[in-house]
Amino acid sequence: MDLPVNCSSYKVGIPAAGGLLVGPLVYFFAREAKGHGVPEVMESVALRGGVIRKRVVLVKTLASAISIGTGGSVGREGPIVQIGSAIGSTIGQALHVSADRMRALVGCGAAAGIAATFNAPIAGSMFALEVILGDFGLATFSPIVISSVLATAVSRAFLGDTPAFIVPAYQFVSAWEFPIYLILGLFCAAVGVFSKTLYRFEDLFESLKFPEYLKPIIGGLILGVSGLFIPQILGVGYGAMDLALGQQLAWWLMLLLVAAKLLATSITIGSGGSGGIFAPSLYMGVMAGGFFGMMVHQLFPNVTASPGAYSIVGMGAVVSATTHGPLAAILILFEMTGSYEIILPLMFSCIIATIASGQLMKESIYTLKLVRRGIDIREGKEVNVLKSMHVKDVMSPHVETVSEEWSLERTSDKISKSKYNSFPVLNSENKLCGILSFNDYSDAIFDEDLKFIVVAKDLATSDVVTVSSNDNLYTALEKISRNDISTLPVVSPNDPAQLVGIVTRRDVIGAYEKAVLKKSLFQN
Repeated sequence: MDLPVNCSSYKVGIPAAGGLLVGPLVYFFAREAKGHGVPEVMESVALRGGVIRKRVVLVKTLASAISIGTGGSVGREGPIVQIGSAIGSTIGQALHVSADRMRALVGCGAAAGIAATFNAPIAGSMFALEVILGDFGLATFSPIVISSVLATAVSRAFLGDTPAFIVPAYQFVSAWEFPIYLILGLFCAAVGVFSKTLYRFEDLFESLKFPEYLKPIIGGLILGVSGLFIPQILGVGYGAMDLALGQQLAWWLMLLLVAAKLLATSITIGSGGSGGIFAPSLYMGVMAGGFFGMMVHQLFPNVTASPGAYSIVGMGAVVSATTHGPLAAILILFEMTGSYEIILPLMFSCIIATIASGQLMKESIYTLKLVRRGIDIREGKEVNVLKSMHVKDVMSPHVETVSEEWSLERTSDKISKSKYNSFPVLNSENKLCGILSFNDYSDAIFDEDLKFIVVAKDLATSDVVTVSSNDNLYTALEKISRNDISTLPVVSPNDPAQLVGIVTRRDVIGAYEKAVLKKSLFQN
């Protein structure tokens, strides 16, 4: 029996059903397939020499296909980057290549995916070099270009050689348009920092007391209800984008769709859906540019192009502001539209949007996710190696402590038999209440008159510098160096007075050296 086309319950239920399938699939098989995927690839390149689990290929493919197919407000470019990168990494692991070649293969997979998806070989290469690897060296550049070209050739054999969007007629009307395109760049920069909203929704869903693998159902229900009123926000949205380029949408509707798409994408990804943010960025850009173009064309009809031209430029400008990758954005839009006439305002607005968005928000939508995990790919490999390891993995759970009630004589006896020179001090409830360092007891320990008068509490420092067992080693080393100490008491993340271990400067340096040696052996 055919289902009623306008049946509201099915329109609401389909996105929720997609969430029901995607949530357990990602949670139980490959949690790195959650979200848009590009930051996970960047993390693997920065911290793991490009190693990506093989299962990501299948899980990401299924999860993203289900999310997009059931109406999730996400795109396909993030998944194809992660899938392509995972395929490249899988090949590298099978051939046991060095870490440098592994990273190159990851870049080849990402470039090939972008190139094949958007019929854009130059942009695919630039995206991999500019965003994923941050390396324009010849040894990396050459294989990435070859992969991008071959992937585009195969894609064109199956899908044809046609631009992704039909560009409206455009001609450069007046030099007075450049100040207008400057304002458009600033406007798109404000739209492009939507990553803040996306991650706020991610935090909101994270805080819900609900099984994580079922949270995408909640996102799907919200999305389905929203789609009843604004159906243009469901799915990738290429149909609505073509209408905007053809100037077939009202200005107020395009402005509404910018905000609605922002919320829909944030809900889809924040709740645990799988898909990219590039297509939503294009969507918001075309709507923002179309709205802006209509406004300025009504005010200055003799010196401005048609609103459709501003839609195209808006697409590139929002992508530039979102990803902080203007070269890739310019080339992708140029190749997707096949129009050279639009290149001057496109380049101008993209650069303005990138500069302005950098002032509004230091991180791109990709690097912000990594920074939230404590990973800053600009800080260098040494810092990221330390940030990738946790205190609980290297700390010693066996701690030599003293009681706050111990006399100086008993404390001295403990000190003389120990290899340590600092001791956590515990109270009667076995809670951490101080630290007894060499500087605290060195003057008093040989004073016979104080042996039975002074207790450990009198000598100990009550202001204890501690580190949580869930903190990373970079945090621990920073505290050790800043306070000029050699040991740190490790406390429970749930109770800052509950001592669970101790970590020393030697432990941190030793763990770092082992990690570096392991990476070096793997590269060779």
